[in-house]
Amino acid sequence: MKIKRRKFLIISTLGGLTFAGLGKILANANSITTANSAAELLNSEIEIPAEEPLLRFVSIGDTGTGAEGQYAVAKAMNQYYQESSFPLVIMAGDNIYNNGEIEKINLVFERPYQFLLEQGVKFHACLGNHDIRTENGVPQTLYPNFNMQGQRYYTFRADPVQYFALDTNGNADWETELAWLETELSQSNAAWKVVFGHHQLYASGAYGFNKTLVPKLTPLFKKYGVQLYINGHEHHYERTNSIDGTTYLISGAGGGTRPVERSSWTAYSASRLSFAAYDVYPDIIVVKGIGTDGTIFDRGIILRQ
Repeated sequence: MKIKRRKFLIISTLGGLTFAGLGKILANANSITTANSAAELLNSEIEIPAEEPLLRFVSIGDTGTGAEGQYAVAKAMNQYYQESSFPLVIMAGDNIYNNGEIEKINLVFERPYQFLLEQGVKFHACLGNHDIRTENGVPQTLYPNFNMQGQRYYTFRADPVQYFALDTNGNADWETELAWLETELSQSNAAWKVVFGHHQLYASGAYGFNKTLVPKLTPLFKKYGVQLYINGHEHHYERTNSIDGTTYLISGAGGGTRPVERSSWTAYSASRLSFAAYDVYPDIIVVKGIGTDGTIFDRGIILRQ
């Protein structure tokens, strides 16, 4: 049956960046390049199904301040839910500042997201570097509304997506975790594979390119067709071009912001309080960056590999 379609202008849809060009990327990792201007010249009309997506979800990171910025982002999420309801939220770590104290959970989670929790929206969290400062994050893994079920890394499925949550902290048991991740990825028959963790891989902010995690994780992403990696740690929004088939989405401005530049891999970056929203279709995911005023300030696509 032929599907009716409508067209959107999708910003910066360059893809296919491979490790063959990694040396050049690293040489320009912290600079503002002209590559993004060139990318904008290659804007193209992408056909997007007119019908409802198979799944909607949103992501936030570095939220747990309990301050005005967090509550402003939460309010925008509430507004978006009323327009385009979604069943789940990915939390990219640093859920409780400054030291992961679980006694702050009402201020930094239950109150700001009360409306969404009352609608039955499920939050799926991972641990950030601030979260492990108290009891190595164990109280958060056991907190029911974070849906971690006592695990530091775990997987769950919401068709057509399978999600893989990672513990990306420096004290993680990487040997065991990477073996687990490879097993789970190799056994997955999901159309879409989305991995999320706290720490960045490709970024243009305070921390930049992650020399430790890129060689650990990207070979598995490429081998098993991971189309999207979501993280926080950097307090900005950034969407990369496709790198060996994977888009890297920084959604770390859920409570505060820091400056961000652009790198050779950047499709779009912004230093503004925000969350990211995803519309999942059979062959594409539409990614939107949404500010506290409800404005969609970035729109891009991820192609199913």
